Amino acid sequence: MPILITADDLAARLASGERTVVLDVRWSLAEPDGTEAYRAGHVPGAVYVDLDHELADHDVAGQGRHPLPTEAAFTRAMQRWGVCDGDTVVVMDDLGNQSSARAWWLLRHAGVADARMLDGGLTAWRGAGHPLETGDVVRESGDAAAHFGSMPVIDIDEAAAFPDAGVLLDARGAPRYRGEVEPIDPRAGHIPGARSAPSSENLDAGGRFKSAEALREHFAAVGVTGGAPVAAYCGSGVTAAHEVAALAIAGIDAALYPGSWSQWSNDDSRAVAVGPDAG
Repeated sequence: MPILITADDLAARLASGERTVVLDVRWSLAEPDGTEAYRAGHVPGAVYVDLDHELADHDVAGQGRHPLPTEAAFTRAMQRWGVCDGDTVVVMDDLGNQSSARAWWLLRHAGVADARMLDGGLTAWRGAGHPLETGDVVRESGDAAAHFGSMPVIDIDEAAAFPDAGVLLDARGAPRYRGEVEPIDPRAGHIPGARSAPSSENLDAGGRFKSAEALREHFAAVGVTGGAPVAAYCGSGVTAAHEVAALAIAGIDAALYPGSWSQWSNDDSRAVAVGPDAG
């Protein structure tokens, strides 16, 4: 199934009445609650998704800032969004899909066959001249059920061992990887052996994903070559999903480490590496 959809293609689907659910996942570290921005203008019919509460389970301790939700909780979320079996689900944000990729990944993990990201997000939608809707959207409850297991996942022990047999990518900004700054987690640096591949570098100047060929070249430059296993982490498992999506566009399967740096850096038994080089 396609990973991306253009603004024009999404508009055509909505106009034709094809079974399509649009999810607005606006979130960032600086503005985790995107409700007001959503209400001020969103793709017509789009349902707001609360990343912190619907795409994570904060009742789980010791698993980082955004532990994966349970199947039961994600089923309830999908049904609230109006997702039914067989629907095409399109996720979007205003951040180059760096937050909505979490929803894309979870939908795929849950067994939703046709989950896509709106390439370029809200900027592309506006740029194509399509209208916005204000206020809240409440859809009729859906019947979809989550069955996790369609996307590979690694835990903290597997992340520790991963660089010995494959390539572990750190999707955070390079200064955080190098340990020069750490705005939120208790220790600065990166997992020993991980390689820096900021998720922002998956996008072009317009906030769209780079081409498959350009992404393959980008990932090859950071060591993703020869069919070696690949996994990705970030601060708390959000932008790492963007990395997994970019790798998928490039034709490369990759696992997600959901606990990410927020779990690793809180475990004093885990070594921390600093500096520009892997290891």
